[in-house]
Amino acid sequence: MSAPVQTNEAALNGNGVQKPEPRLNDPDTLARQIVEKLTYSIGKNPASARKYDWLRATTLAVRDRIIDHWFESADRFAEEGGKRVCYLSMEFLIGRMLRDAINNLGLTEPVREALARYGVELDMIELLEPDAALGNGGLGRLAACFMESMASTGVPGYGYGIRYVHGFFRQEIADGAQVELPENWLVHGNPWEFERRNASYEIGFGGKVSMIQEAGRPARQVWRPAERVLAVAYDTPMVGWRGRQVNTLRLWSAQALDPILLDAFNSGDHIGALVESNKAEAITRVLYPADSHQAGQELRLRQEYFFSSASLQDIIRRHLEENDNLSNLADKVAIQLNDTHPAVSVAELMRLLVDVHGFGWDEAWTITRATFSYTNHTLLPEALEHWPIHLFERLLPRQMQIIYAINAGIIREAAQEHGYDDGQVAAISLIDEGNGRRVRMGQLAFVGSHAVNGVSALHTDLMKQTVFRDLHELYPDRIQNKTNGVTPRRWLMEANPGLTGLITEAIGPGFLDDIEKIIEIDDLADDAAFRERFAAIKRQNKERLANVIGERMATSVDPSAIFDIQVKRIHEYKRQFLNIIEAIALYDQIRSHPERNWTPRVKIFAGKAAPSYVQAKEIIHLANDVGRVINADPAVRDLLKVVFIPNYNVSLAEIIMPAADLSEQISTAGLEASGTGNMKFALNGALTIGTLDGANVEMLEHVGEDNIFIFGLTASEVAQRRREAHSGRSIIDNEPMLREALDAISSGLFCPDSPSRFHSLVSNLYNNDWWMICADFKAYWDTQRTLDDLYTRQDEWQAKAVHNTARMGWFSSDRSIREYARDIWKAGPGQAG
Repeated sequence: MSAPVQTNEAALNGNGVQKPEPRLNDPDTLARQIVEKLTYSIGKNPASARKYDWLRATTLAVRDRIIDHWFESADRFAEEGGKRVCYLSMEFLIGRMLRDAINNLGLTEPVREALARYGVELDMIELLEPDAALGNGGLGRLAACFMESMASTGVPGYGYGIRYVHGFFRQEIADGAQVELPENWLVHGNPWEFERRNASYEIGFGGKVSMIQEAGRPARQVWRPAERVLAVAYDTPMVGWRGRQVNTLRLWSAQALDPILLDAFNSGDHIGALVESNKAEAITRVLYPADSHQAGQELRLRQEYFFSSASLQDIIRRHLEENDNLSNLADKVAIQLNDTHPAVSVAELMRLLVDVHGFGWDEAWTITRATFSYTNHTLLPEALEHWPIHLFERLLPRQMQIIYAINAGIIREAAQEHGYDDGQVAAISLIDEGNGRRVRMGQLAFVGSHAVNGVSALHTDLMKQTVFRDLHELYPDRIQNKTNGVTPRRWLMEANPGLTGLITEAIGPGFLDDIEKIIEIDDLADDAAFRERFAAIKRQNKERLANVIGERMATSVDPSAIFDIQVKRIHEYKRQFLNIIEAIALYDQIRSHPERNWTPRVKIFAGKAAPSYVQAKEIIHLANDVGRVINADPAVRDLLKVVFIPNYNVSLAEIIMPAADLSEQISTAGLEASGTGNMKFALNGALTIGTLDGANVEMLEHVGEDNIFIFGLTASEVAQRRREAHSGRSIIDNEPMLREALDAISSGLFCPDSPSRFHSLVSNLYNNDWWMICADFKAYWDTQRTLDDLYTRQDEWQAKAVHNTARMGWFSSDRSIREYARDIWKAGPGQAG
């Protein structure tokens, strides 16, 4: 008879099942396990394996270690029974994950050494990992930073979003114009994700609502959808710093309940047999379908409801597994709405509570408001989503009834208890009666949340004064500020290892665990030896970016020039057009005055324009046309280059941010909610030229007015000029450099094959100047020339660069998350739950 197995109780999980032994992280063990994965999971012989095979094998070996931490985190959450945060977002721009994971687990060097034993370079295989195409710009990147910081700061967090097959789009440039192509990031599968068939939910659309009366129960509404699709969960572990906690990103994929209509197929209609499957799968195929037509609007609303309903059903299921009922939902769950995309969740949670779980209206409304909070990301009225009533009611008839009922209660409260007049009632109403009758999603998110936050101090103040003025008066304690931040793990430690090493050598490793300790290098701005090494690292990063530009664009740029960089979503309010006009004016001046000592400059642009945003696409075309002419003109003598790098994504940003000398944050004041690119650039030692907009205002306070270069109109001055029907004509007539630059554009100098291509861009400045490009041009030009002069005094420039890096610790997403956890969610370490 065999001896009984000796079991260590500490090695049992909550179900009494033996836990696997923790995996060792030494290079020998890692090397052996990577080859095991290569052989038995991928089916490749190490002698014939290609680089992508090594990437996948390494990913699987690292993933095993993540799973250990993932399970430990889940067990700890279950034992503690605290409050969990559910972050609902249409975008999670997580980028490549391997480097992020091994950095946070402390495995970078062991993995590098393990791979080197087989002649494989970690840096080379990392480049083969595709960027997850789950977002477009700052909104999605913020969500990714927040997920990483929740795990790093000990907040139990669940991200909920959509598993896009193609994401936004892959951008190429053809003859200067943007071309949109599908982003095939899932073509080889995704080794980081786990399909969870057990977490699948039916999502309905259309149909009818009926009143039913059951014996012994109050009458209730029942929604019978005409169409149903299945939401299937895919989970990705999100690793926190040092692996102390791993949270979950759950993304939903849409599938048909019946993948094929066999009757149709057998009758010979082979295409028609797949129509339901194709219709369902379209929901999760592309991020932000163009909404300039009704079909695009309908698909986008389907997306938003699909992931909101699936997420809420999942949250409720999890809650009921651990609690007797839903009355304490708000005590155990905090749901953050990231912008208005998931705002329909307010109506959907009410439906689930009232129609499915039998709550009375008032109690359900109390639970709903206590559970939700909402982050606003824009003051642009067109970006605060609103849906035509007829579309909303056709797709979501019961939710439309609930919205009407919520609206009636809010309006009665405002009119009867607070004396709101008709104008104020119209402003707070969830239904816009003056614009073709539309559902206002920003108002719905506001009234359905217990807390509403802006993402910079200026933005929050402007919210109170503009888009939510009347709602703020009705609920004066609801709006608060939570300034955005970025994770220093990805945007300093991973993106800029040279600078990270220098700082570690100078002040020790403490800042790696508490980024605000980076302030300790501030005094070293006066140390010539430190500045010299700081500048040398910047030069190395610039050389790396110059190589990328040379390879991708066949354009040579000089790393000794100012790398003047504007990378972000292309939009008129972000004013890439102003930057291009200044480049043209500088081009004219260099040619007209070759005797002057011009400071060499490389203007670098990157970013995508929404496919239906005509003006933004024209700006991209102009940037490429201007670059083509300037870069080929020998009269400029390489004193100026203009480069547009296509297909901007997280991986490209990780190369660009550390290489920047100058960060362009030049939005029309009062329109940029916060920005996070400004923070990433400054953390990596770039100086900022910008307006008093978004988080630039707080950056000015933290880095000091001597170390940031602010120009242009303030938000209040912009508002005043707009009230005065400001146009650019008189400014253009009295500003020769501006006029000549615009004349050059209008004349077809940069597009001789189509001289009228940019007439509308220029005529808008004469007739309107809504974005204050003309109004701010002279101040922008003068500030750029001040920076030219400063760059020739490298000791001063580098001292300011050091001050920027040293004083950016406050702009960490760790600080942001701790503030959310303390003030809004009441979750995480030290918080009531």
